[in-house]
Amino acid sequence: MGEDAGRGSECQKIMDGKVNNGNGSEKAIPSCCLKARASAPELEAKCHPTVVSGWFSESQSSSAGKMVYFNNPMWPGEAHSLKVESILYKAKSDYQEVLVFESSTYGKVLVLDGIVQLTEKDELAYQEMIAHLPLCSIPSPKTVLVVGGGDGGVLREISRHSSVEHIDICEIDRMVIDVSKKFFPELAVGYEDPRVCLHVGDAVEFLRHVPKGKYDVIIVDSSDPVGPAQELVEKPFFETIARALRPGGVLCNMAESMWLHTHLIEDMISICRETFKGSVHYAWASVPTYPSGVIGFLICSTEGPQVDFVNPINPIEKLEGAYHHKRELRFYNSEMHKAAFALPSFLKREVRLLCDSATPARGICVS
Repeated sequence: MGEDAGRGSECQKIMDGKVNNGNGSEKAIPSCCLKARASAPELEAKCHPTVVSGWFSESQSSSAGKMVYFNNPMWPGEAHSLKVESILYKAKSDYQEVLVFESSTYGKVLVLDGIVQLTEKDELAYQEMIAHLPLCSIPSPKTVLVVGGGDGGVLREISRHSSVEHIDICEIDRMVIDVSKKFFPELAVGYEDPRVCLHVGDAVEFLRHVPKGKYDVIIVDSSDPVGPAQELVEKPFFETIARALRPGGVLCNMAESMWLHTHLIEDMISICRETFKGSVHYAWASVPTYPSGVIGFLICSTEGPQVDFVNPINPIEKLEGAYHHKRELRFYNSEMHKAAFALPSFLKREVRLLCDSATPARGICVS
């Protein structure tokens, strides 16, 4: 409101995925650029990354033959770079640009719309934590839904739990699945589990048709909230998740970096406090190739049997064969589980602002 008509017209074009290229015609821009360009449309350089002089940078683009660093809206003022040995795959799906390259120190890297999703070296931290934090917090989980997670890594970790009888996965982009099976077989091995049922499509639409209370655990392994993942951090989506969980069921949702995205974390916690009637907690883990080197997890329970997230009731070490299933666990254990809920003081202060009006039963973990 209050902006001039020219600015409003340009913003509308940006939201429609088009910008003027300077000669009167319009061209599409990648979805990862839309949010940034909408906030600063006067900038000519796009945030969309390229490989320049053998380096990949998440906030780098090329303009007039020189490097331009653009403030990506997810991590403004930063550029995260990896040395590229060779580009293995590059294509555009119906939803996003998909890039796979061999890095000099982190092995193969999967990039979606210019944002690193995983590397062979450090994927274990993210995949193991986002799966076992919820699965080890309730006794004998049987039904699990994975939203996103097309690389198969979360499926690989869920398969360690012999109590699980059925695993649904809803991934919107078939290309991500196919590329992962070709270039990341150590993750895509998760698809080989006979308990897995793959649904290729929109998770929001999928959840609308799920019977109430179907799942014990839902794991949202989405990309950052730009492009096709934007809906996955909004209230209607969390409401459909809560409906799909049984009483005392658990959600574990990727929740960005506490160093960079406190505002987004606060928004997500606020929404989940309104939506879930059990408890809402924030945990985190170290993942070197994610911006700031850490990633967070929002973990919630619905009203029903109380869930003590901090102390795993279903410890991985006591599950027969789980520690070495498919491959040996490399990051997660019960000590790491407990430590993940220890929050730095600055984040506690931010979270306490949202806890002031919460009852003890619904409090956020700020101990």
